[in-house]
Amino acid sequence: MSRRRQATRRPVSTDAKFNSALVARLVNTVMCSGKKSTAQRIVYGAFDQIAEKNPATTPLEILQRAVDNAKPRLEIKPRRVGGATYQVPIEVASDRQFALALRWLVDFADARKGVPMKAALAAEILEAYQGQGNAIRKRDEVHKMAQANKAFAHFRW
Repeated sequence: MSRRRQATRRPVSTDAKFNSALVARLVNTVMCSGKKSTAQRIVYGAFDQIAEKNPATTPLEILQRAVDNAKPRLEIKPRRVGGATYQVPIEVASDRQFALALRWLVDFADARKGVPMKAALAAEILEAYQGQGNAIRKRDEVHKMAQANKAFAHFRW
């Protein structure tokens, strides 16, 4: 890991259909082996299924609420102090909050076996929108671990 300078953040362009940076980041998170058109087909298909199940609200609003519900506020990082390693709770930067929430949604959707990825992603987004599901459970686990290690917060720097 280089210590010369901080890496510059490249801006994520918006997607073509919804003109949203959040959807573009979701497509990039779903994408495997550089197959962006396949990832777009999966995400837009999931949005179609969400729109069928919830005609009152737009899929973009549902995705935004789901990501907001799944975002972790705290996480733990190991810090080595005097030969001992402590799990120190730290606040999560906003960009990392989005990245973790999207990654958890996609990973848990991918873990649903026997279901097409479109349907699994739609189900995972809807569950996170309602405040339940695997991504919310993961966020709660991370918060619980940070709460349990609150005594080591003075090692934060």
